[in-house]
Amino acid sequence: MYRWLILIVAAFILYKLFIGDRGRKKDQEAETKKRMAATGEMVKDPVCGTYVPADADIRARDGKNVYAFCSYECRDTFVKRLEASRTQSMEQGRPAEHVKDGRAD
Repeated sequence: MYRWLILIVAAFILYKLFIGDRGRKKDQEAETKKRMAATGEMVKDPVCGTYVPADADIRARDGKNVYAFCSYECRDTFVKRLEASRTQSMEQGRPAEHVKDGRAD
């Protein structure tokens, strides 16, 4: 009987240690991402809000601004929104934007 009680208490203690360690690691990762974002090493994905390296491979340019993305899906969503807003502004009679290299500025 005492063996089972000791085994249950030991399992509970190990469980708590494991959960506490995961929580600390998660907090440290969040702090590291905040610090990297503050120094400019990481930027926020404009679609989903994930932090990605500033020199990420998946990027899109809008005029002088360059945006980094976590995935091609986020980049495609951003480009579609950008094109939709340009189409909407042209339909409302605003002056057309200057087009350079096939892209509007």
